[in-house]
Amino acid sequence: MKQVLKLTEGTGATIMSIKPDKKERSPNDVDRLVGRNVRRLRTERGLTLVDLSAALKISHQQLQKYETGANRLSAGMISNLSEALSVPIETLFVRPGQPARGRSRSQSGALDALRQQGLFCLERTRSESTLQKMVDILKILASKP
Repeated sequence: MKQVLKLTEGTGATIMSIKPDKKERSPNDVDRLVGRNVRRLRTERGLTLVDLSAALKISHQQLQKYETGANRLSAGMISNLSEALSVPIETLFVRPGQPARGRSRSQSGALDALRQQGLFCLERTRSESTLQKMVDILKILASKP
């Protein structure tokens, strides 16, 4: 962190302001990784930039900047993205080819992605009767070998 000092005669040095260096505020590799994962998850769910940005209450341009790694993501925004995409926060930090924490590569892959997509669809359903039909269908399918 860069400190700007003002020297005054007889009183010593006083701090006028503390400003982070430009480099410290620039997006880093983690911001870019999270942005790529947000874009991947958004497109897997069939959401447009406008759809997801509306859910987050931000402009689609701002969401695009997050996805491309042009802007840094705050902890609050990461939490909001996790909720809007119906994924655990750690999913946003997974590198390509890296299994989710505590799982083997075979357990995490395609099945986890499908479960997340299914959960996303269930959570977006607003009609109780439609949700009940979805649950009934899933119960029938789950009972088959």
